[in-house]
Amino acid sequence: MGLLQEVAGPLVEQFARLGLAAQIGVAVGGFIVLSVVLNVLNQLLFKNPNEPPVVFHWFPFVGSTITYGMDPPRFFKENKAKHGDCFTFILLGKKTTVYVGPKGNDFILNGKIRDVCAEDIYTVLTTPVFGKDVVYDCPNAKLMEQKKFMKVALTTEAFRSYVPIISDEVTSYIKRTPDFKGQSGIVNICPKMAQITIFTASHALQGKEVRDKFDESLADLYHDLDMGFSPINFMLHWAPLPWNNRRDHAQRTVAKIYMDTMKARRARGETGAQDIMYHLMNSTYKNGVKVPDHEIAHMMIALLMAGQHSSSSTSAWIMLRLASRPDIMEELYQEQVKNLGADLPPLTYEDLAKLPLNQAIVKETLRLHAPIHSIMRAVKQPMPVPGSKYVIPTNHVLLAAPGVSASDSQYFPEPDLWEPHRWEKDHPLVPSVVRNAPSEEDEEKIDYGYGLVSKGSASPYLPFGAGRHRCIGEHFANAQLQTITAVIVRNFKFRNVDGSNTVMGTDYASLFSRPLEPANIYWEKRN
Repeated sequence: MGLLQEVAGPLVEQFARLGLAAQIGVAVGGFIVLSVVLNVLNQLLFKNPNEPPVVFHWFPFVGSTITYGMDPPRFFKENKAKHGDCFTFILLGKKTTVYVGPKGNDFILNGKIRDVCAEDIYTVLTTPVFGKDVVYDCPNAKLMEQKKFMKVALTTEAFRSYVPIISDEVTSYIKRTPDFKGQSGIVNICPKMAQITIFTASHALQGKEVRDKFDESLADLYHDLDMGFSPINFMLHWAPLPWNNRRDHAQRTVAKIYMDTMKARRARGETGAQDIMYHLMNSTYKNGVKVPDHEIAHMMIALLMAGQHSSSSTSAWIMLRLASRPDIMEELYQEQVKNLGADLPPLTYEDLAKLPLNQAIVKETLRLHAPIHSIMRAVKQPMPVPGSKYVIPTNHVLLAAPGVSASDSQYFPEPDLWEPHRWEKDHPLVPSVVRNAPSEEDEEKIDYGYGLVSKGSASPYLPFGAGRHRCIGEHFANAQLQTITAVIVRNFKFRNVDGSNTVMGTDYASLFSRPLEPANIYWEKRN
């Protein structure tokens, strides 16, 4: 005690002489230092051999949140090299277990409904944006029925009507947009592609009546809804913050616009339409209840929001990649001339299958620029990791990152190189997913309640996810992106403003990866 008194006594006296503000500062500083010391000791001395290794971090609660948020793909790859395919990091106080590679994709994305749950993770974010009783604000069985309603509407006949609509929308946009006046110029391509994708998707999927409103107030309202997807809203979705107030006003307003549109369509006795709104207006749940108008309106919001993020980001990346490779853009143009005719007739759905390089452009861009870098699931019961001693407990969140395997040299030779020709079977860089791809008849399929889909969750290439939450708009997105690309190639030549072959970096500030802005490119109209 004597030694302790000798050391502590003077310190206590000095602390007592400090002002109140200084005392508070010292106390807070001491608490932080003690927390860091205890946190480090806990990591070094109390490792659990039955759980994946934890990424070292200094500060409790904060953990690896900052390094993960700055560049998620780099964070995954660096820790994969240190810890293997399965590891845990602290994300805002939550133990988050990452499992990368095809086995990890399958373990998480194909997890049984009794083991993993997407709703518990995402409902706080999606319900205020989409609305009640849809997507993650309803039982999973009902969500599967809602997905089936929309998937059934995406027929080949519907796609035949969509491609001319998308083509006309892009052509009209090019003609009327001031940034494309004249023979050449420089444009920040990202906002242009965002507008093109929302115009094309709203017209094709929701009908001309809805599309006509996007030139007015609806596009601004969708922007306010978009702001509701800020990562901070995982914690502050309830808070009366300015962007949340605008989100809530936009949700109510857009839902009313959709419901008023449905009433007008019923009043005039419309029949035979191909858009999804019309299909939902005539759909009935298994229990005999017709889909209520408010649920249709909320599904319409969800449909457009989900597709808008991924397609606008991917289409912007496609244009930036073409600007970095004018030779590929010229190849695309010549492919159309050769396979469709020198007069370049209006595009049809069947034409897309005649343009393999055009298809490969979309595949390769999605490989390197997956719109969603992290897919999370809550753990509902302890999950043993096959082939290891690890068991993932229920206080962890699981995180799949399909983009890691899509840029792994084990599956994709020279993975960082954007090379659309790699998707040709005789190319030296052909990936294993092409070389070993099963025929469509042999491919394993599963029905989660919304129709047969490829199981494929153990694949290294999953740009549209996998399992019961696989994107139902995959085929529409491909048709939309291929059509937009084909029309732009017909009209323009692109290159980087400085003539280089570099590409803009990635903005990871939101939940969706997108190019950093301004992403300027030089355009020149074809004669």
